Amino acid sequence: MGRRLILDTNVVIAYERGTLDRASLDEDELAIAAITVAEYRVGIEMADTVARAADRARALAAIVSAVDVLDYTDATAAYHARLIAHVRHAGTPRGAHDLIVAAHAAETGRIILSRDAKARFGDLPNVLAAQP
Repeated sequence: MGRRLILDTNVVIAYERGTLDRASLDEDELAIAAITVAEYRVGIEMADTVARAADRARALAAIVSAVDVLDYTDATAAYHARLIAHVRHAGTPRGAHDLIVAAHAAETGRIILSRDAKARFGDLPNVLAAQP
């Protein structure tokens, strides 16, 4: 068994587009946050053609069937609140959705796999991050 990962939306998109070495994740236990599904669905809703929307919807269905989708629970909310308080105290604001993904990572002990350097996941307490 490989790493326990939670994939950020940008990694899910890269996976779908084939710009990520998919084989590098074969041994890993993969999960995504429910908010990641919502962010990906925005791409479906915003697609410039019906065909592209359908392709994205099929890709999302395949991805969701292959990974664990983590629901936002009371426990997740507690981790999320701690992270919000941390970034406010530190004066380093972060995106609300990024903090939800980070809360799931802290709660489950997973490593966030992200291409988003601006999210600075690794700077958050009890959150581990890696780049693909």
